[in-house]
Amino acid sequence: MEYSHIIIRYGELTLKSGNRNEFLKKLTKNIRYNLKGLEGFHIQTKRDRMYIHLDSNKNVEQIMFKLKKVPGIHNFSPVLRAKLDVEDAKKVIDNLLQTKLDKEYTFKIQTKRPNKNFEFHTNELNNIFGSHVLINYKNLKVNVKQPDFVINVEVRSEGIFIFTDFIKGVGGFPVNTSSKALLLLSGGIDSPVAAHALQVKGVEVEMIHFQSPPFTSQEALQKIFDLTIKLSEVVGKIKLHVVNFTKLQTEIVKRIPSNYTMTSTRRFMLRIAEEVAYKEGCLAIATGESLGQVASQTLESMNCINEVTNLPVLRPLLTMDKVDIIKIAQDIDTLEISNLPFEDCCTIFTPKAPKTRPRLEKIKSYEARDDYSELIEETLASVKTYLFDKDGQVISKDISEDKVVKEDFSDLL
Repeated sequence: MEYSHIIIRYGELTLKSGNRNEFLKKLTKNIRYNLKGLEGFHIQTKRDRMYIHLDSNKNVEQIMFKLKKVPGIHNFSPVLRAKLDVEDAKKVIDNLLQTKLDKEYTFKIQTKRPNKNFEFHTNELNNIFGSHVLINYKNLKVNVKQPDFVINVEVRSEGIFIFTDFIKGVGGFPVNTSSKALLLLSGGIDSPVAAHALQVKGVEVEMIHFQSPPFTSQEALQKIFDLTIKLSEVVGKIKLHVVNFTKLQTEIVKRIPSNYTMTSTRRFMLRIAEEVAYKEGCLAIATGESLGQVASQTLESMNCINEVTNLPVLRPLLTMDKVDIIKIAQDIDTLEISNLPFEDCCTIFTPKAPKTRPRLEKIKSYEARDDYSELIEETLASVKTYLFDKDGQVISKDISEDKVVKEDFSDLL
């Protein structure tokens, strides 16, 4: 079947009346970026929808696969186009129905007529095309309430567009149309999904990862690199800030009562993250926390942890079930990477009985016993920043010296 176009619908983006044109320019740019390397099409952007004109069907399956991942697309349809002529439209419907000859189906004709100059009205077209199908296809019956498929007919100035499928996109807004947030990226399932959820809402996400060598391995860091590259596939480029947390974390374990070490560890992570966020111009910190999953994810724990930062802490997965989070991880292709058995710093010193309802006054009194300022400064000085693109190319940038140098991937470990 030779499709002539792919129609893209915007969904939530249509609510942006004041600055819709800027959003559409960004979406068009993002689609061109994601389809880079493919041939046989050109893009036409309009206020209510976008058209990908197919010069050939050579890459149509690859184009549709990539469109499923582009934030800002609500859904899209591959379409066949007829001339502005009823008889030609019948021939196109015949072409479309060649895949529906194997058994009995129910169908419905649904016509839209944006081209008000066309000689037939909507109901007349429904009757003309419905009668044509019933007469010529004995295995097809009409069911207007719950049909097996719908033949959609759109009469436009460019021609009559005919299609059956609405392919779901990720929705939301085009990438990087909002401000920046700094996300705490662990090696688990949740934080990459949280990053994706923010990306879909147009947030430009930078990552920060805390490693504690030699307690965490080179393989664990490679896992973080792989997750970052995977998340960069749609947005183009992502910064990853890697923090050497070993010295500070081991001092926390020595100085803080064991049942409060998890809470204190998260508090120091947020202190470090806040400083990096300010340097990078991020307006929020984000995490992959989901309410009640582990000891540090109760409301009491979150209250104690949030207290150390003045930046808002975004938790896009807060009320989601684990099953739903895993499903999204499968869809965005991060689940297999996240399941690799390499520990991160959040799991290496897990106490036997972490406090699930920590008290703010207690954790503040424990931390006040010692001066951590030099340790915090030393930890901040250890931060290395990597810029990843979707092909795994890396630029390493030393924040303190503001030097940019390209490195081989192997040299990062």
